[in-house]
Amino acid sequence: MPKAWELELELRREARPKLVHETGWNTIKEIQKVEDALVKALWYSEVPGSGAPERLMVAAVQAAENKGLQVDKAEELLLAGIQAWDRNDVPSLHRITACIWRELQQAPPNHKSEYWNFRHPLSWEDHKIKVRFPAAEPVDTRSTNFEERIYGGWLAQICGGALGTALEGYITDHLLEAYGEISYYVRPPETYNDDVTYELAFLKAFEKEGYKVESSDIAEEWVARIPFGWSAEYIALNNLRLGIFPPESGVRSNPFSEWIGAQMRGAVIGMVTPGNPAEAARLAWVDGVISHQSNGVLGEVFNAVLTAMAFVETDVRRLVHDAIRCIPIDSQYRWVVETALDMCKNESEWLGAWRRCEKTFERYNWVHAYPNAAAEIIALWYGNGNFDKTMSIIAMAGQDVDCNAAQIATVLGIMLGPDAVDKRWSDPIYDDLRTYMRGMEELRITELARWTTELVRKHQPPGDTQ
Repeated sequence: MPKAWELELELRREARPKLVHETGWNTIKEIQKVEDALVKALWYSEVPGSGAPERLMVAAVQAAENKGLQVDKAEELLLAGIQAWDRNDVPSLHRITACIWRELQQAPPNHKSEYWNFRHPLSWEDHKIKVRFPAAEPVDTRSTNFEERIYGGWLAQICGGALGTALEGYITDHLLEAYGEISYYVRPPETYNDDVTYELAFLKAFEKEGYKVESSDIAEEWVARIPFGWSAEYIALNNLRLGIFPPESGVRSNPFSEWIGAQMRGAVIGMVTPGNPAEAARLAWVDGVISHQSNGVLGEVFNAVLTAMAFVETDVRRLVHDAIRCIPIDSQYRWVVETALDMCKNESEWLGAWRRCEKTFERYNWVHAYPNAAAEIIALWYGNGNFDKTMSIIAMAGQDVDCNAAQIATVLGIMLGPDAVDKRWSDPIYDDLRTYMRGMEELRITELARWTTELVRKHQPPGDTQ
């Protein structure tokens, strides 16, 4: 194995002088354009699928405050950043952005924040000592029924994501004004979506390692296949490219680590751990810490457990109860989901429960895990196993609709099978899934379902009846 110095010496010895008539400085100009466009996007962008406005730097400060940090110094810089964006003062924008990141890095705890009233688990070991998981129930993964339910899950997920992509980032009142009561796609659906890419990356790592897969295995697939992320995933990918691997990749310089990015990929974990909530929770931690920590990972646990238990549970409301019990009782995430459930039990209509949740969680960004977890619970509770009604409620709740609709649709697709998804949802999708993943740009949903099924059978999950 050659040494680094030997490889470099060989390169020098092979190099021959050449007269360059066109210098390579134009490359620097292109890099500058990219960097300037990115910093401007951090201060204002529009969500690709829905056109909803975003100010990610403002949201970063908001997210840090939500995590119990004192952010006064960073907040003082926000108006200057917005004004620099307005006048297209890019040098100032770069300077202010760096200063805000510095202030967030140095932000001390705000011990008056309610955040510190809760315990925040940081690892699977920290989680499992606080929870008594339901016993794993056997699932015959070799059966035709299992393959059909995996297909039902993926089909429902893709349809739910396509519904939500056009709606994310808006509040209920404005969705009502624009569309009335939403009961179907508001535009011709498309399957191009950033959320599913992380689930596919998990499957690629799982293909090689099975249930022994480690966070670093999945992280390598992120770097190899995912060219770009946003919020928590943007930070994590930058960390990974610098060799900062999990769990540090999800923590370092990452105010977004309790946002929805892990919660939005829990369903695939549940698919490969059918009937086994404890294993679903464990794998959710393995995957989640790449980009998130604590309550952000608990969001992935919640959706993974919902999905895993959907293979063996037929009552949606009982499923919600059981999944909530798999979250540590002294965590803030447990408080969030129990609060949403209590509102469901005390309101006759979903909108009443949602209005109360909107007010309770108004300090959190629409991409934070908390309001979106609440929306999931309300849609599942009042939808009560009806796919159409559940999708209507989750659409009308707003927030990060594509993530929410995709995750809970997967639960229903598995619990009820593909027939639960009416052809009016699936026919416009055809069998197509488009992504921006390297080497996985075009997939068939049927092929994705078959691949997932084959991986589960190959690696023989705990609880397999074979």
